[in-house]
Amino acid sequence: MGRIPHFSDTIFPASSMPSFTLVANLGLVLFLFLVGLEVDLRHLVSNWRIAASVGFAGMALPFGLGCAISYGLYHSFREDANIKPISFGTYMLFIAIAMAITAFPVLCRILTELKLLGTPVGIIVLSAGVGNDVVGWVLLALCVALVNASSGVTAVWILLTGLGYTLFLIFAVKPAFMYVLKRTRSLEEGPSQGIIALTLMIALTSSFFTGIIGIHPIFGAFLAGLICPHEGGFAIKVTEKIEDLVSTTFLPLYFALSGLSTNLGLLDSGLTWAYVIGVTCVAFFGKVIGATGAARANGLVWRESFTIGALMSCKGLVELIVLNIGLSANILSQRTFTIFVVMALVTTFVTTPLTAALYPPWYQKKLEAWKRGEIDWDTGKPSGGVEHDSAHDIIAVEKAEAHQFSKLLVYLRLDSMPGLLSLAALLGGANERASDDQAHSSTTSATPSSSRAASFSHPRHIKSTRLMSLHAVRLMPLTDRESSVMSVTDVSSLSILDPVVNTFRAFGRLHSVLVSGEVAIVPETYYADTLISRASDTNSSLILLPWSETGSMSEHQTLSTDGSRGGKLTPAAMAGQYADFVQQVLSSSREKHVALFVNNGFGGDTTATYRPRLLSRTITGISVVDDQEPHGYDNTSGVALTRQHKHRIFVPYFGSHDDRVAVRFVLQLARDPRVTVVLVHYKLPSQTEDNDMDLSLSPAATPASTHNNGSSNSTNKANTTVTESIPLHERHVAFVQAMRSSLPTDIAGRVTLETTLCDESFNFEREIVERARAEIGRRTQDAGAGDLVVLGRNESSLHIHGGGDTCLGKIGTALLRANVEASLLVVQAATAGRGR
Repeated sequence: MGRIPHFSDTIFPASSMPSFTLVANLGLVLFLFLVGLEVDLRHLVSNWRIAASVGFAGMALPFGLGCAISYGLYHSFREDANIKPISFGTYMLFIAIAMAITAFPVLCRILTELKLLGTPVGIIVLSAGVGNDVVGWVLLALCVALVNASSGVTAVWILLTGLGYTLFLIFAVKPAFMYVLKRTRSLEEGPSQGIIALTLMIALTSSFFTGIIGIHPIFGAFLAGLICPHEGGFAIKVTEKIEDLVSTTFLPLYFALSGLSTNLGLLDSGLTWAYVIGVTCVAFFGKVIGATGAARANGLVWRESFTIGALMSCKGLVELIVLNIGLSANILSQRTFTIFVVMALVTTFVTTPLTAALYPPWYQKKLEAWKRGEIDWDTGKPSGGVEHDSAHDIIAVEKAEAHQFSKLLVYLRLDSMPGLLSLAALLGGANERASDDQAHSSTTSATPSSSRAASFSHPRHIKSTRLMSLHAVRLMPLTDRESSVMSVTDVSSLSILDPVVNTFRAFGRLHSVLVSGEVAIVPETYYADTLISRASDTNSSLILLPWSETGSMSEHQTLSTDGSRGGKLTPAAMAGQYADFVQQVLSSSREKHVALFVNNGFGGDTTATYRPRLLSRTITGISVVDDQEPHGYDNTSGVALTRQHKHRIFVPYFGSHDDRVAVRFVLQLARDPRVTVVLVHYKLPSQTEDNDMDLSLSPAATPASTHNNGSSNSTNKANTTVTESIPLHERHVAFVQAMRSSLPTDIAGRVTLETTLCDESFNFEREIVERARAEIGRRTQDAGAGDLVVLGRNESSLHIHGGGDTCLGKIGTALLRANVEASLLVVQAATAGRGR
């Protein structure tokens, strides 16, 4: 637009340029302060060997090539206007620095968006980028000092003064600043307005001093950011306070100033375009070859090494800052400045697609499996010659269905904490029972079983005494803010300090549940992939997803217009953004079971209404006990107080894979003495078997073998599998009978098993809703902790439900829309090998 006649003179008149430049430079100072805050030297210290080699090689080669090409640039364009007569050595140093520097802020953002921060590539690039950034700014300060110095003695004085000031900041200002932060508890509670004002005063004063001594104001701001502590997330919290002002107001002005200094019309000759191509190739290939060679020398595979080289070639905004410093110091002419701007744009734009092509997710998974020795690299098959075909997938899923759940992955949301904690308490009761079983078994002698059937029709594995453990993952959105990117680099500390995760850990310890937790900061579009990936990494067999009350991904709770906290799901909430996320998890989770938990008063009534306190007579301390509301009602919060925690669980069972997994989970919950279970087997008419129901079973899975005490299996070899087809209804009956006979004595008294015959005209939605209301309605006076309906999603059982049109399945949706006074748990079994 600058080439439009009179555009620049009208929009940016000459009289406004001094003020415009001042504000833009102020924004530059604050931005370099944010860059200093973002640089965490702990990454460099923890990986100093490979970081030093990659960083050094990634700077040395482009630095040397930059020195070579600077000879031609110096002699070809030294006659351009507005160039200070400087020596070739100073000019060569500046060009070499411009070639060797890496844009650390942009690099962090690329690593975060591509989910590479936790990979070996991300760790190495992040550590090398920190060192590259610090060394680059030091060399640039040296170059500016040489340009501003009138003699060699002046240059030495500037450098010594800058070194002395740096030591003063580290050994005098930083300890005093840390003392103030500790006294004001800013590290624990976050910076107050006074601390923010003090921090900005240090940054601006530091930039003023480095400008006075003859270096540049941005170096002082960068040093001020470096001395700010990262303990307790202080640097992140300071960034959150000022980043919006810098990124939305000051930086755009600086970009506009850089655009006014760029004139593409000066690229008007073949020689100039030859230097554009030459400078771009030197900057890109010098970085790629140097960093790739160093990474390969440290034992990384070639593709990893090339990925590191491509990432280290990123220039970004930091390169523009370096070029503007050279332009303002009259080191570069406007023509040379434009050449390097084109180079910076090209190398920045090519980084992300090149990295994504070199290091895609499928390659990362293959490389990790190969490094663990799980697969052969050339064939991609598992080590040891074992192939995973669809039959093996079916067997693996059948084994998962036959065993109790030993590890669950929980998506931890702040708005769903009450229900999740109550559910975790029930699992703790199951663990207490398992611990008692282990203690009992250690004092009694028992003969080990001669056969261990892995089929779904033998739920005797429920008797296993393995303790259940929960791994909680709290997902936080990755935004376009710098503070969000900084949080990703410090996510390990955030996982330790996060109050929601710590609350879950403390609750688990109090209720005998083995718990662990972490925080993951990823874009919302990657939430589903992150949960599935973490479930695989932690070897969790089931993913527990709480439902969002509002239908959005936000965890903030809302109050309705009458002041009450919402507890009912609206149609909009069932088809909103969160429903899309849940659907993505359901469709992508092939090897893991998924359970959707819709909380409706589970663990007690969570609907609260704000009722302002009215003026009343003063109550004395003697009569305060007599003034309590009847029936356990809290007058201040409007919440019914739960006296005892008893839960009634209703389970409709049809025999699908989803139903069997749901029953396994319920029987595990039933180990808690507070749980009463009503399981109704809806016996369907005989139909043609489909892929979801027709499976090949071992002899141990047949109804006959369940009654012959294993006599028919005694002649078979242990590794021999005989398959046969069993009618669908007989298999369902066998499962229910085996489950009934396998229940422990104390659990059998709290589990009611019923059978309902169904014909072709049976309306499943209406009948199950009515039965659920009848079962949930059997509340005793001391109940009130919340009841639960557990059922399979059964999305593929078309002859049962007519298809699942929502994430909850057709019957789950019907229960929800009927306002049944109970929470809902909808289970989908792993789909590997099911043909779904």
